[in-house]
Amino acid sequence: MADEDDKWSRPDAPPPPLFLGRPERDLVKQVNDELIERVIGQTIIYYPISMEYTNFHSLYNEAIEKTFLPPIRVMALIDWEGSKTQSVEYGQDRDSTIQIHFHKRRLTEDQNIYVQEGDFVLYGGLLYEIVTLGQPRALFGQIPHKVEISALCIEARSGVFNAK
Repeated sequence: MADEDDKWSRPDAPPPPLFLGRPERDLVKQVNDELIERVIGQTIIYYPISMEYTNFHSLYNEAIEKTFLPPIRVMALIDWEGSKTQSVEYGQDRDSTIQIHFHKRRLTEDQNIYVQEGDFVLYGGLLYEIVTLGQPRALFGQIPHKVEISALCIEARSGVFNAK
């Protein structure tokens, strides 16, 4: 017969998941920061809306005139999706779009930036407005840990925003 001391006992807490903890997330952040900033090196100028000084409509939560904070230089991955030409009532209309892939932890933890729809970015001498945001990738399949913020931007019409 086996002794009572040889019986298997359940640990008080389960072991942490292998290769999915805080040190691994920090390593991924460090590698992404270095790749985006030192190797790829694509830069945008980001113009965030001032939530404090912009007068939003109480019902629709929209503002005709927006107040912007000072511009911020942000490193990101940018996909230029080309320009499209359309025939409209008064002639030809050419629009270009870009897809910006921000590194989420770099923005929120290091630069204290929270990207919003309606903000403007300057890239390649053209001004774009952020129209759609998404968070398409989870780190190691863990839903609470999103890796990127993806922003679809369309070229802003002249006169909509004047960057100084």
